[in-house]
Parts: sequence; C-alpha cells; structure tokens
Amino acid sequence: MKISLLISCPLLACLLLAPQAALAQADAPAPEAASGRIAKKLAVAHRHMVVAAHPLAAEAGRAILNAGGNALDAAIAVQLVLNVVEPQSSGIGGGGFLLHYDAKNKTIAAWDGRESAPAAATPERFLAPDGRPLRFMEAVASGLSVGVPGLLAMLEAAHREHGRMGWQALFSPALRIADDGFVITPRLAALIAADRALRSSEQAREIFYREDGSPKRAGDKLFNRDLGRTLRRISRDGAKAFYEGEIAASIVAAVRGATRPGDLTAADLAAYQPKRREVLCTNYRGQRICGMPPPSSGAATIAMMLGMLERFPMPRHKPGSADAVHLMAEAGSLAYADRDRYLADPDFVSVPLKELLDPGYLARRSVQIHPDRSLGRASPGTFAGAAAFGEDLTTPLPATTHLSVVDSDGNAVALTSSIESAFGSRIMVHGMLLNNQLTDFSLQPSSDGMPAANRVQPGKRPRSSMSPTLVFDDKGRLQHVLGSPGGAMIINYVAKTLLALTDWKLDPQAAADLPNTGSRNRGLDLEAGTDAEALAPALRARGHEVRVGDETSGVHVISIDYAGGKRRLLGGADPRRDGLAAGD
Repeated sequence: MKISLLISCPLLACLLLAPQAALAQADAPAPEAASGRIAKKLAVAHRHMVVAAHPLAAEAGRAILNAGGNALDAAIAVQLVLNVVEPQSSGIGGGGFLLHYDAKNKTIAAWDGRESAPAAATPERFLAPDGRPLRFMEAVASGLSVGVPGLLAMLEAAHREHGRMGWQALFSPALRIADDGFVITPRLAALIAADRALRSSEQAREIFYREDGSPKRAGDKLFNRDLGRTLRRISRDGAKAFYEGEIAASIVAAVRGATRPGDLTAADLAAYQPKRREVLCTNYRGQRICGMPPPSSGAATIAMMLGMLERFPMPRHKPGSADAVHLMAEAGSLAYADRDRYLADPDFVSVPLKELLDPGYLARRSVQIHPDRSLGRASPGTFAGAAAFGEDLTTPLPATTHLSVVDSDGNAVALTSSIESAFGSRIMVHGMLLNNQLTDFSLQPSSDGMPAANRVQPGKRPRSSMSPTLVFDDKGRLQHVLGSPGGAMIINYVAKTLLALTDWKLDPQAAADLPNTGSRNRGLDLEAGTDAEALAPALRARGHEVRVGDETSGVHVISIDYAGGKRRLLGGADPRRDGLAAGD
C-alpha cells in the first residue's frame, strides 16, 4: 500500500449505548435511534447528482446545480437545508470536514472546520471534584461540552475558493423551508420523542413540542423562523455576522449561563479559523483512496484496516459472510487500537502517520489476524520514536450527517458534519442547536501516568471519526464519493462500503444496503434485524465477544461509471435514514 500526501424496523423501546472501556456510563445517551428502514432504489443520472440525508436537502442541491451552481455551491445549500430539516445531526452550531475535487486541475482540497476548545480549557475540564470523569450525560448537556463552531467559517472559506454562485443565493432554499415549515418525518419524530434533555431548552420546547408539552409527531409541521432570521443575516453579511456581534454574544451568554457553565468567550469565536489540511491518500488494490487527515482519524484508520486486509482474498468472500465479517473485525480491532493511542490534533501532538501507514508496519500487524480465531482485544503497535501516550477514554456518539455531490464538470464534494450527540448540547440559541463536540476529547486526561493524545487543551480540536472519502481508479479518474454518520463506527461503515464497491463490485445502493458490522476493539458489533444477526454463533465460536444492536449508519455514495465512453452517475442512499439520491 502506497501513501501520498497532496496539498490541496421500528424504533426500539430501549436505547442503549454500547459500553466503552472504563467510561461506560449507565446514563450515557443513546446514539441517533434506529427508526426502521426505507427501501431505496439505485439512482442513475448523466449530468450531476446529490445524495443527502433528507429529500428536501437533496432536491435543494439539485436545484442549485440546475441553476448553474457547481458541486461546492450545491453542498453549501444542502448543508443549510439539513440544518433546518435534520436539526439533530448537524448545523452551523457545529463543525465538519470537507473534501473538494477540482476536475479541471485534478486537485483535492481538504478543509477542516472542526470545532476548537476555548482558550480557557484545561485537560481536567470533565473531571469531578473527586478526580473522576463526570457522568457522560452531565458532560454532554452542559456548557462545558460546547466547542467553537467551525462549519460556517469552513463553508465560507471553501466557497471563496471553489464556489461559482453568489453566497446569498445558496441560502434561499433553507430560508424558505425555515419560514414556511416542513412536515416532520417518522425518524425525526422518533428522535424528538426519545430525547429526555431536549425540552430543557425553552427555544427547543417552542420548536419541537406541541402546546400541551408533548413531542411533535410525524406529519406535524415544524417551523424554525428564529433560524431563518439567523441564516438571513449570515447570507447578507457573511460568516462574520455569526462569529462577531449579536449572534456571537448570544452564543457566549447561552454557554456561560448553562447548567455546568462553559468558558467560551467572544474572543474564542472571533479568533476561529478553518484550516486547509494535506489530504491523506493511500492505495488499495490499484485504487487511490483519499480522505481527511488528523484531527479526523477516519482516513488513517480506514487506510490501516485496508492495508492489513489487502493480503487476504476479500473478493472471494461473500459480502456479509462470517469470513468477511471476521477479517474486517480483526483489522478493525488492530487499527482502532492504534487510533486510540496515537491519533489527535496534529497541531498539538506529533502524529506518527508515516509510521502507522508504513506497509512494513501494517504487514507486521496483519500477521496477528488469523482466519479461524479472534485475537481478542488488540494492543496498540509500537515503533521507534513513537510518543508515549496513555489510553484514550472517549465516549463518541453518532449524530452526524454526510452528503455527496458530483456536478456536470466532474467536480465533487464529500462533506461530513456534526453537532456530536443527537441535538448536540441541547443548548439552543437563535434557532440553532450548539454542539457538544468537546466530549469527543478523552474525558480522562491521562492513564497510567501518561497523557492521552486526545486530551483537552486550549484551542485544540477534538479527534473525530468523520470520513468523507474520494476514490480514484487506476487511470486517475474519480470513481466514488462517499461518507457516513455514525460516531466512532463511521470508520467501519465507510470501510465496509469501500470493500463492497472495490472487492465485491456492488453498486452504490447495494453497498449502502449491506448489514453493518465491525469492531472498535471493544467487541464485535452486528446489526440487529439483518442477516448479520444470524452470524453471531459462528463468530462467537471464533472467540469474538459479539453484541447485536442498532447500527444507524447514513452511507451516501455516488459512483461514476465510464463504461462505453459515456459517464453515468450512480447514487445510493442509506435505507436507515430519510436520505435521497437526486440527479439529472
């Protein structure tokens, strides 16, 4: 494997979070709950395509493309609409990572809009007076969890460099929906009903609940005119209207006035800057797979997994078979062990990417994978010059969104964004929910006398699992645009999809439909209600600690078919969410 760096089912009544190391908490909130499946058909287009987590968002992106906008313009419009119609997952109160492919120049830009810790933050941020980490929900639903939002600054910076349409025009679809309202889907209704903390916000009660205090239901209309006013001001005055002035002051006041007040300041907001990173590209079976480098752990961990699997005959294993699931889980355990030990914000920690992705190192790690038995809990690898870090004790939650866009010129965007937990910190201001991304740091700053690489530090960006991905074929042509929500399981969801597209030659919809499985080095997760559940006895016989539960991915894929000399766009939307692939 070569490495290159380029500049550039009904809702379950009991919602449980899988235990995680020493920080498993009885009160840990559930991830975005499962809300059944909606069968999706493979979408086919010839000019352009958008795949996003809500039909209104996908159609907004298609409208922008039809009006002459490019992939970046469409992605911004889609993200703004998602802020309105999928408020539990992402929005301008959070952050994200964006990959932009410029087809004319054949270059990839990697944009980091991850939230940052306030200047006053310390490694002990989430410790109680007795020195133990706070109960997880106490940390989440508090001012302590709110990082400086980065999404809007990133989108504006990317638009200045890659956009074609005017900034203000990209807000029109979101403004219309915020003002006129939209019909609540069964998925959103289920999430509102399941959340116990959301009603603590007065603004949230006005938006998400009926006059009698009961949660709004599927079929009800939801209006968010406060968010409409906020977006209208930003459309007119730019991102500066968010990071300075009245909106910024309201954000600071809300965070500092919250239960367990945070220490966010106006200066923290005014100082935020998105970053251009060096896109991380590796090779797998002749394809070039590109993603976000740290502080996202996505591309690096996926590359480690694929690098360890390349010696196995994955194309000969049936998708979703016990053999395929076992091998993927073993590679996942080894890769996540290294992820948890070494990956963090590279502006604060020396991240040994070259060593972790070295083919010789991965070959040595891969030798630990046996086809007939599990290695159990994997230990992180060691190599010369590696910094000594303690175990990372982080409890990630999957409340995120992903969108994929390809325009008629061949430009593409893969954007994954998040406010972290479902409905974020539950702090709502000016119609937007603020993130709780700082709980993506290790709540315990050290273990065994060694600091965690992903501990809280002033200005630091918490490690993420978001994995927006671009894949190129052996001729250098763009082949796939993909990503997914799902917390720390994002890495497994995207790795599974890459295997499906590359080794098993599935179309995007069939790849998104596959049952979710994988290991985060804390047992093997199998998706309930799918064929994967039936694999549990065979996998336990190989020594796996198996858990069966909901795996609410949101894989959104666009593949480009060049057969016959004519380009076709094929789109797949995850059946576990409300998404749609829309193209012309």
